[in-house]
Amino acid sequence: MSGQRIIGLTGSIGMGKSTVAAMFARAGVPVFDADAEVRAMQGLGGELNAAIEAVFPGSTGPDGVDREALGKIVFADPEKLAALEAIVHPAVGERRARFLAKHASAPLILFDIPLLFERGGHAAVDVIVVVSAPADVQRERVLARPGMSAEKFEHILALQIPDAEKRERADYIIGTGTSLSVTQEQVERLIETLLSDR
Repeated sequence: MSGQRIIGLTGSIGMGKSTVAAMFARAGVPVFDADAEVRAMQGLGGELNAAIEAVFPGSTGPDGVDREALGKIVFADPEKLAALEAIVHPAVGERRARFLAKHASAPLILFDIPLLFERGGHAAVDVIVVVSAPADVQRERVLARPGMSAEKFEHILALQIPDAEKRERADYIIGTGTSLSVTQEQVERLIETLLSDR
């Protein structure tokens, strides 16, 4: 097989997906981080701020979108969440297209997409890699985050496809329940495998 391969990297909250994405990036694989793009478009001078403020008055401030305030508005309201996604997703799609054009000659591209299965993004990638850790490790990591509560964690989990199902649907699984060096070795082996399979 020849040509570029697009890796879809996903994993439930607290599984270590950002850490693994950074390992791919350090190994020279261009990484498109959907969450980082959204933060940039909602930050100071962000291109989506006016549209978000128009639909959700009071959700932006001098530094851009107040993510906590916006979260409270859309957190438990599917209709409002859908309205927000209708603003955000097309803009992310445009940035992704520009990213692909910029890296057209790279043998591997990685899309870091938290809700890869939940939003149907798995159909647009060639290889699915799921980052996973034991449930107790995941819980400990998430509850250590600022502003996180057990209730909020459970709500986020309820919105995500269970880890076991993601693992079943994965082409490859990167385990993060061990040391960083072991995770790094898994990433390096996977990159070698994907390059040799082209």
